[in-house]
Amino acid sequence: MPDRGRARDGDRAHDRAHDCVIGLDVGGTGMKGAVLDRSMQPVASLRRPTPRAEGPDAVVAAITEALLDLGGLAAEQGLTVRHAGVVVPGIVDEGLQRAAWSANIGWRDLPLAALLERGTGMPVHLGHDVRAGGVAECALGAGRGTANVLFVAIGTGIAAALVCDGSPVVSGGYAGELGHVVVEPGGAACSCGGGGCLETVASASAVASRYTALTGRTVSGAAEVAALTERGDPAARAVWERAADALAAALATVTSLLAPELVVLGGGLAEADALLLDPVRAGLSERLTFQRRPVLARAELGDRAGCLGAGLAAWQAAGHPDSRPPHLLRHA
Repeated sequence: MPDRGRARDGDRAHDRAHDCVIGLDVGGTGMKGAVLDRSMQPVASLRRPTPRAEGPDAVVAAITEALLDLGGLAAEQGLTVRHAGVVVPGIVDEGLQRAAWSANIGWRDLPLAALLERGTGMPVHLGHDVRAGGVAECALGAGRGTANVLFVAIGTGIAAALVCDGSPVVSGGYAGELGHVVVEPGGAACSCGGGGCLETVASASAVASRYTALTGRTVSGAAEVAALTERGDPAARAVWERAADALAAALATVTSLLAPELVVLGGGLAEADALLLDPVRAGLSERLTFQRRPVLARAELGDRAGCLGAGLAAWQAAGHPDSRPPHLLRHA
């Protein structure tokens, strides 16, 4: 007689081999999405702009379209999407699955997960972009094997994710707003409504704007300011040093309060590598006395961190939290 139990086990194994999830990282400028298999390898991917200038409704429609397109790419390869993970900037209430607020995109108290499920027919888990990136760096990147990690994403804005004793700190979605720590009291107005926030000094957009204000020369972005700094441009060096010092000051505050073992710097500004890490490391060291001194490292996953973190959350929501390569599970 045929062994029906073994046949059923074989069918389940075959089904699992054809399972996948979708990870989608929605930023203020662009979206990065991927179809991810159980080993967190991208089977298909897409990138497209975020139409934030057209308003929150247009962004929701664009996210819905991206999820549907990724679902279509999965179907073309005979894969079954078990869950989708979507991560967005701002304040995200993961318990209620709502996008509470975003200065970049303009929504407020939006039931985003429910809207996306209605528009796509997929189960959707909503998360925070930087928190997801931090979890991914701890599981798959620079933070492997470390229990207490601060991940800082420095791009158009600045945000952080704290992984404490192996778990991300959420606090109702409000944890991690490092970019709105005041480093220059009475300083430039910030989009949050405050003034002198770290974002007004050390974000990529602030670095580029400050250089233009000092010199009257428009630059393409912070990467150009970094290149000018390396070539000895005095205005660029002044802007860069100011940004690095402000970042060191903010990290010193976090170190005193939360004592991370490792600080991982990611985002566009961190692409400058030692040009950023060396002065930040020196500025942090000058400010610390008795505190545990964290190791400072550059992120390993680059701009894939948010998408991979969304995928990890999707696998967990689908009931498969072990969907990571075995060699990474040993270090996570």
